[in-house]
Amino acid sequence: MPHILVVDDDREIRTLLSRFFTDNGFHVTALADGRGLEQRNLTTTDVVLLDLMLPYVDGLEICRRLRGRWQIPIIMVTAATGPSDIVVGLELGADDYVTKPFNPRELLARVRALLRRMSSTLAAGGSRTIQRYRFEGWEIDLAHRRVIDPEGSEIALSSAEFDALVTFVERPQIVLSRDDLLRIARGRTAQVYDRSIDVLISRLRRKIEPDPAQPRLIKTVRTGGYIFTAIVAPEAA
Repeated sequence: MPHILVVDDDREIRTLLSRFFTDNGFHVTALADGRGLEQRNLTTTDVVLLDLMLPYVDGLEICRRLRGRWQIPIIMVTAATGPSDIVVGLELGADDYVTKPFNPRELLARVRALLRRMSSTLAAGGSRTIQRYRFEGWEIDLAHRRVIDPEGSEIALSSAEFDALVTFVERPQIVLSRDDLLRIARGRTAQVYDRSIDVLISRLRRKIEPDPAQPRLIKTVRTGGYIFTAIVAPEAA
């Protein structure tokens, strides 16, 4: 039974989401605020639904703290619809977002899409022929969802960053549009405002590019999209 953590100061929303996700086969933990959340043992938590406007510590700061320690997928649930609020949350490591008021079924679909992507990547590492990818000294371990840099150090990536990188290395030298990346890496189509892919690629570049200002591995295509330029070597089990 997947474990979902709901952090929202609105009691009605906590109750609604707790009942809805429980009825759909989830174990739910609901909190009114995020004080000390980054210190909790979240090893059994599969997804965090995080309100941005919280008392004591706002959701953006909680997102930053969680991402510094955990790689659990985070979906922002926010009444702030301005692009700047959404972009900041994505920059801090959130994997997705929904805006209030929201349809619980849409939120359920987002959660299930995140869980499917993580499960499929783990299954790929355990059962498919390809176990890892290498490019320019980097290593991607599918079985353990780990990325190792050329110096041998593990690089901390969020769930969305890891999925995007796997999408690229599986399709090197192929131009992928923003819609392609949203569909493949995040399991959904673009919304009226959805520059989350651009923010995601910017985060990923900062972690794998020698000079993020002059990207060499993930290049922007003028017609609208991105291309992974490195030579990728897949390795079997």
